[in-house]
Amino acid sequence: MPKLDICFSPELLPLYDLRGQVAVIVDILRASSTIVTALGEGVTHVFPVASLEECTAYGQQHGCLTAAERDGLPAPGFDLGNSPFGFLDAMRPVRGRALTISTTNGTAALRRSLAAAEVVVGSFLNLAAVANFAREQQRDVLVVCAGWKGRFCLEDTVFGGALAERLSADFDVRSSDATLAALHLWEQGKADLPAYLLQSAHVRRLNSLEASKDFEFCLRVDSYANVLPVWREDRLVMA
Repeated sequence: MPKLDICFSPELLPLYDLRGQVAVIVDILRASSTIVTALGEGVTHVFPVASLEECTAYGQQHGCLTAAERDGLPAPGFDLGNSPFGFLDAMRPVRGRALTISTTNGTAALRRSLAAAEVVVGSFLNLAAVANFAREQQRDVLVVCAGWKGRFCLEDTVFGGALAERLSADFDVRSSDATLAALHLWEQGKADLPAYLLQSAHVRRLNSLEASKDFEFCLRVDSYANVLPVWREDRLVMA
């Protein structure tokens, strides 16, 4: 039976051997939720990059939309920030366009996980798609929580618990203390996830930036149940 484990921060990735595994990159607030929304709303593919300079260069090279965020705020000089609502704006059509994106935590976590056999992007919005893909692959799964500047984030870990619950019949979710902890957190919070996660430091940080609408949107479970961003060559595409 394959195992599901959880890496609480990209800083802990050197402790894991990603070879042969499925890496699920999670940055609930907000990079992974934004990427899922972008592809769900018709963006053709996504180039996730670590630096703002790379984001600008990719935009020029590929003629694609650019999105960038630092410390929770939109970086100046780019088409979009890191809000899912940027891809739901009827005044800014995104269908058929490519996107390059750079964020404080999520895109860096993804770039550091490319040694895995498969790299996918997970969020509450596409929890079902991630679980279905994991079952099909029948490989060990490592949930890579983007965290906040290398530190633990409650919401990313709670997602890991939600995924562990979905996969508990098919995966070993009991042999890792990290996964057990995530399951316990999910069990505590799932009855009212928004209220539970209001305790999170990152949520309070985001709401202080008047992004509470983003917070509520990113916690909608399976709004994009069939959307799975998967890494292929140098980009994320729909599986």
